[in-house]
Amino acid sequence: MPSSVIILLVIIAVAGVVGVVAYVLYRILRPRLKEDKPSEEEILQDEMKRVLQDVEDEEVAKQISDYKEDE
Repeated sequence: MPSSVIILLVIIAVAGVVGVVAYVLYRILRPRLKEDKPSEEEILQDEMKRVLQDVEDEEVAKQISDYKEDE
């Protein structure tokens, strides 16, 4: 009977050591695993560049600029 208690304590001790090591590694490596997330403004600018296209027709470009000035 005493040997089974010792085996149980050894198993619990090993599990505890594994848990502590995993926690320490998580705390050490966590800042390196985080990626720098772009701000909402950068995301918006990228999306605008992706969706909008430049106007090549000079007459249409002039009409657009005149419309913007009227507002």
